[in-house]
Order: sequence, then C-alpha cells, then structure tokens
Amino acid sequence: MINTATARFAGRSVFRIGYGALQLHRLHDRRDEAVALLRRAVELGVNHVDTAEFYGSGFANAAIREALRPEDDVLIVTKVGADPDPGGPLPLRIAQRPEQLRASVEDNLRSLGLDRLPVVNLRRLDTGPGLRAEGVQIVDLDDQLATMTALRDEGKIGAIGLSGVTIDGLRRAIPAGVACVQNAYSLASRDDEDMLRLCAAEGIAWVPFFPLGGAGTGLPKVTEDSAVLAAAESLGVTPSQIGLAWLLHHAPNILLIPGTADPAHLEANMAVSEITLNGDLLPTLDAIESRSNNLPFGAAS
Repeated sequence: MINTATARFAGRSVFRIGYGALQLHRLHDRRDEAVALLRRAVELGVNHVDTAEFYGSGFANAAIREALRPEDDVLIVTKVGADPDPGGPLPLRIAQRPEQLRASVEDNLRSLGLDRLPVVNLRRLDTGPGLRAEGVQIVDLDDQLATMTALRDEGKIGAIGLSGVTIDGLRRAIPAGVACVQNAYSLASRDDEDMLRLCAAEGIAWVPFFPLGGAGTGLPKVTEDSAVLAAAESLGVTPSQIGLAWLLHHAPNILLIPGTADPAHLEANMAVSEITLNGDLLPTLDAIESRSNNLPFGAAS
C-alpha cells in the first residue's frame, strides 16, 4: 500500500499534497484573501509551496512572503527559466541564459525575503505543452546546470529541480544532483512513464503540473473520462479528486501541487489524501488510454 500522506523531498518529509501558487494572481486586487488562503493551506497541512517570480509578476511571491512564517516550516520551491513581462503579449518572457538564471534566483531571493531558496526548478522548454526557446535562448543543459550548481555551492539555493525536461536531459543532469522533476503528467496523459520510474529509482520527487489536463493546454481532460466519472460517483467525490487520488496511488514519489484561489476548492484538494481506491477501481483507472502530452500552447507553467 502506497503511503498517500507523506513522502521524502529535498531531504525532508513533506505532505504529498502541497500548494501551487500560480492561481494566486486571481486575487491580485484582494491581497488579504491571498494571504488568508495561504494561511488556510498551512492549517490544512501544506508544508510544500510551489511558486515563481513570474506568477502574477511577483504577486505570488509577495503574498507568500507575507503569509508564511519560519515556524510554519514550509518548503518553498521556486523556478527559473522565465521572467515576468507584464507589458508583453504573455505575462512572461523566456530567460534561459546562464546570466538570466542567476538574475532570476536573485529576484526570487529578494521577493520571497529569503537568504537561500530551498529548491529551485530549472524550467527547460524541451518537452510538453508550453513555449519553445528560439535563437539565443536555446542554451545547452550543461551550461545551465553549471550555473545552478554554482548557485548551490554559493548557498543561494539548496537543491536543484528540473521542469519541462526529456528523459535524456534528466539522465545528463542526475550526476549534478536532482531533487525533483516537474513535467506535464496526468492519468490521461502518461507519455513520461519511463521518466517517472527513473525518478522513483533515483529517489527524485515527481511533481506533475496540469495533473488533470485541460485548462486550455491541449491536453486531454481527466475529468471527462467515463471511468473517472463512474469512480467519482461510486465514492461520492468529484472527478477532479479521483484524478488527483490516482496520482497519489500510482507512485510513491509523486507529489501534488494543485493550485486554486478558492478556499473551498483548497479544502477539496487537501481531502484527496483520504480517498482510497480499493477493489477494481485502481485497475480500472490504470486501464484508461493515455494520450500524448506533447501539444504546444501559448503559456508556460
């Protein structure tokens, strides 16, 4: 039986359901509500928060800085590889070059009010839905890892993660030390199964984004599958909860970071750890056809 409560990540035990701060930007004009939502997440057991300086052009980091306290002992994970661009066609711009990665780390340190970022994900643009690097933004992974490793040696970051990476890229990076991988992955979109198994074997956390597909990504929606709908009805829960629960049951190194700006939705997400997929439910869900997760779209996670 897989432990759906806690798992190891970056040298510590964390609750397997964390919080992804991407949706906090919806509360940009209601900062008090954003802070209260984060406080409620901590009350519900969240001790792993995922963010980035380009989430809400700094708003998410500012809210996290205000809401979280040292005694909360929350593992803050941020990412580099893109920077805020409030006036651009998208609210972010690609920032893959080594000097940009270093500058992005400094920006996150400043906005989060930290002396050291516990985990920093290098957001590559090699695979999955999202933007693709062009021109001078096409940077060799080894050059990026050299910068990330130097920042770790300097004590500015604690551990290195990867996002939007191929399995070959992960293999190249493992000798440098990899704490986690963030790729698009869900019950209905499991092209990275081999990479998930490699992470499990290497003690690397797998932290899927778009864990339910959809949301304008071009990915299949987990919540529209007939087997998911039937499982939800049989257990008296929502299809979204079934999709998240399957991830927790599928592999012990999977950590969830569902995002929301709504307190009730937050509580529903956190309740997923109490869902048990007994009997034929898990094999039935496992049998759902997986479709490609390599469709491009116009935003990065």
